[in-house]
Amino acid sequence: MSLAEKLDRLVDRAAELNALLSEGATGEAFVKASRELAELDPIVAAIEELRAAERARDEAEAMLADPEMRDLAETELAELKSRIPELTHAIRLALLPKDEADARSAILEIRPAAGGDEAGLFAAELFAAYQKYAGLQGWRFEVMDFDDTGLGGIKNAMAEINGRNVFARLKYESGVHRVQRVPATESQGRIHTSTVTVAVLPEAEEVDVQINESDLRIDVYRAQGAGGQHVNKTESAVRITHLPTGIVVTMQEEKSQHKNKAKAMKILRARMYEQQRASLHAARSADRKSQVGSGDRSERIRTYNFPQGRVSDHRINLTLYKIDRVMQGDFDEFVDALTAEDQAARLAEQE
Repeated sequence: MSLAEKLDRLVDRAAELNALLSEGATGEAFVKASRELAELDPIVAAIEELRAAERARDEAEAMLADPEMRDLAETELAELKSRIPELTHAIRLALLPKDEADARSAILEIRPAAGGDEAGLFAAELFAAYQKYAGLQGWRFEVMDFDDTGLGGIKNAMAEINGRNVFARLKYESGVHRVQRVPATESQGRIHTSTVTVAVLPEAEEVDVQINESDLRIDVYRAQGAGGQHVNKTESAVRITHLPTGIVVTMQEEKSQHKNKAKAMKILRARMYEQQRASLHAARSADRKSQVGSGDRSERIRTYNFPQGRVSDHRINLTLYKIDRVMQGDFDEFVDALTAEDQAARLAEQE
């Protein structure tokens, strides 16, 4: 089916839905029609704008034969010949299959990998950078778990990030982040390389993932490490094991066992939901892994080189010499480039 035929069908479908609603649809039929029409309206508006531009182009081309109108027609044609491809591209992007998780909030998890204390320090700095990015986006950043090393670094940190399109903006951050710099403890000025893993999971509702209580093993124990006076005095920490998948979640941030269990269940749902998504999209991810990455924690995606002041994303060969700004939460240039690369790959698949 040609693009023109697809656009005709969308316009016809919008007209059908408008007619259905004007005829007085009620109940579930009204809700479904309204929701579908809300998704179609911006696309139909773009189609109408494209067709108006195409008509104007045809009229301008016809005016070229008139000597008195030729200059005006050529000026208008030059503008329309750049505008029409832009409108067509925007419509093609709007027609790409939607990732239903894109609009969701997300859970961010960061862990040091190789590099000892230096990895823990950078993990803490990267966690803070994402917190600043969330603030710049107007999102709410709530720390769910923060297990520090006592030396300024972390062993593990998790946060719930709430807002519009959080997962769409952060989903490409999953993977291995490498840092190259001279550690504060290095007396001879040698550059060390350390790594940190980042995981970004879309939040899942109870309706998204079915969890049977009989499939869970729930252990409670006394919290360990920093955490206040309740540590080692009450059994507030919770460990939940989902037996069929082997997924284990532990939580000890809260003083309340009930709150820790609720947080652990939220993380468990997110991990199971992402596992389901990975299974459904395994073939597609394998085909396009070289484009923007699979989201696998084991994949090295970015290097932060402090001596040279640069940050390089290896998936799209983008290097920015603004490491200070990136560590203050300025990730937009990477996010926009990764999103554009992903969209381009998906458009190419449809051609």
